[in-house]
Formats: sequence, structure tokens, C-alpha cells
Amino acid sequence: MKSEDIPFEGGPMDGRVLPVLVGMTGHPPKTYRIPVPAAAGRPPAVLVYRRAPRTPSGGLGFARWKYVYEPGGAARRTGRRWPWSRPGSAPGATPGGKPDDAHG
Repeated sequence: MKSEDIPFEGGPMDGRVLPVLVGMTGHPPKTYRIPVPAAAGRPPAVLVYRRAPRTPSGGLGFARWKYVYEPGGAARRTGRRWPWSRPGSAPGATPGGKPDDAHG
């Protein structure tokens, strides 16, 4: 597996650079989760960092990445998000509004 040194901004990891495994496309994961062990009597925590592009420095235009701290954490999505899985958008679902309403 290939890895890339990626800087972290904000939060407890600010200013650190860690090697992160990249996928087949050469991109690191969109979110990076760091489990933090619990201190005496406290629940364990998870630091969440979101991938963001670094400022362009010229060159060939290849995307370089950094991780930015998400203080509230990111809501974890489960499963795939299909366009028809939103409420009211299933095939055959009736559209909202009144039948005689011109604006939907």
C-alpha cells in the first residue's frame, strides 16, 4: 500500500504530519478518525478530521490534501446514499402540495 505525508490543522493534532494510506486513486480517506483512550472515569472520545485541498502552489495542478479538525465530529453515514432513498422521492410517491396548487 502507498502512503502520503498529510498535515493536520486545528484541534489536538495541529501542526503534525502523519503518513496516511491512500487508495487506488491516490486520494486519502475523506474523514480520518483518531480514537482517544478514556481517562479515569471519562468516556472514550474520537477526534474527527475532514479532508480538504491545500492551497495550490502552482505546478501541475495535482490535488494535495490536508486534514481539518471537525470539533463537533461528523455524523457517520451508514450504507449507501441512493437518490431514491430520500423521503418522498421513491418511484411512484405522490408529490407534496395540493392537487390544484400551481406552485407544488
